[in-house]
Amino acid sequence: MDPGDAKPGPPEAPSGNLKQPKTATALPSSGSSLIIGALACFIIAQANESFITITILEIFIVLFFILIYMLTLHHLLTYLHWPLLDLTNSIITAVFLSVVAILAMQEKERRHLFYVGGSLCLTAVIVCCIDAFVVTKMMRTNLKRFLGIEFESKLSPAKDAYPETGPDAPQRPA
Repeated sequence: MDPGDAKPGPPEAPSGNLKQPKTATALPSSGSSLIIGALACFIIAQANESFITITILEIFIVLFFILIYMLTLHHLLTYLHWPLLDLTNSIITAVFLSVVAILAMQEKERRHLFYVGGSLCLTAVIVCCIDAFVVTKMMRTNLKRFLGIEFESKLSPAKDAYPETGPDAPQRPA
């Protein structure tokens, strides 16, 4: 087969399996949809401008990170430590949105859409905290790998509960 006739496609590993690219987690995109929902609730309920401004700012920051990762510009901008920047963004977003959520949920008696927008912001805070945890765990794993420290990654807590049911388990006689 001539190399020029090969169809362009996804890269293959030596074993024939497709290589999985190392990408960011899907948490920012789910967080942005929650924030967009909260923004819609705040606009319809004619909320204070600060609620709308903070949610619009957070939407643009999340879209900026998604655009950077999709265009793989983070590989070109090597002077920035992107996981640390992502962690800082998650923490700051969680703080701002928790303040917005607390203030908006106090308006439950007057406007129900404030409460819905506040609960969406609170859910986005939870997603940001999960994202911060995942990024921190990834950074620790990469640091341990860089330093050459032996580490054991638990893939499944169920593996410890049932040690006899795994690919490495001894076979029972028939």
